[in-house]
Amino acid sequence: MESINEMVSCELDHRGVARVTLNRPDKHNAFDDVMINTLDQIFSSLDEDHRVRVVVLQSNGKSFSAGADAAWMKRMANFSVEENQRDARCLATMLEKLNTLSKPTIARVQGAAFGGAIGLIACCDMAVGTKLSKFCLSEVKIGLIPATISPYVIAAMGARVCRRYFQTAEMFSARRARRLGLLSEVVTEDELDDTIEGLIVALLNNGPQAMSRAKLLISDMANRSVDAQFMDETSQCIAEIRVSDEGQEGLTAFLEKRRPAWQEKTE
Repeated sequence: MESINEMVSCELDHRGVARVTLNRPDKHNAFDDVMINTLDQIFSSLDEDHRVRVVVLQSNGKSFSAGADAAWMKRMANFSVEENQRDARCLATMLEKLNTLSKPTIARVQGAAFGGAIGLIACCDMAVGTKLSKFCLSEVKIGLIPATISPYVIAAMGARVCRRYFQTAEMFSARRARRLGLLSEVVTEDELDDTIEGLIVALLNNGPQAMSRAKLLISDMANRSVDAQFMDETSQCIAEIRVSDEGQEGLTAFLEKRRPAWQEKTE
């Protein structure tokens, strides 16, 4: 898996770690319809590729992403409502593919993350930012709203917090982003890659299918009442994973005090 185009690259290392890189540093990695469609294709490919164990979403340059590209927004302003809806649906589809990717996802965040970029971060399972990172849900400043990213940002930061930042468009710090749940960790620039590598190593130690099922479990079970059907479903989930090939290998390796097969493949 190699570079896709000038705007986005995707590289897979021998361990199964895929790095998806936004590559418009001169535009602060602002995205347009071409980048959105490229990311959509990449996320679909990564989801289907059994070699992929972990996905890191990152960017080149000083900024993670400035959000939507100004030229793209100017072009879309001259489109009809129907054309704008089709265009927005492409972004919504790409975000949902990232949000539901069957592999663990990590956002590597440096510099500014504005507008739709916060949606990309919120769609990842975990996000590590630098202490100098800045965040802003800036859409209302230009008379727009953060519609397509809203379900993911609300899930990450909470409805009450979003009532403020969706309307004020205030810039907030990495420290506050950590407190609000958007970031998992905040570190110095020198610590950023080592911290992400630590997460990668932890993820590679675990059963790939187990992590995928664990991720799906969250979306399936969140905000549900614990009743008989709920308990039946969770019991069925653990029963199925116990008798699966991966479950059997993991349990056998534990009892035999050896490393499971999936760890050996990442050395």
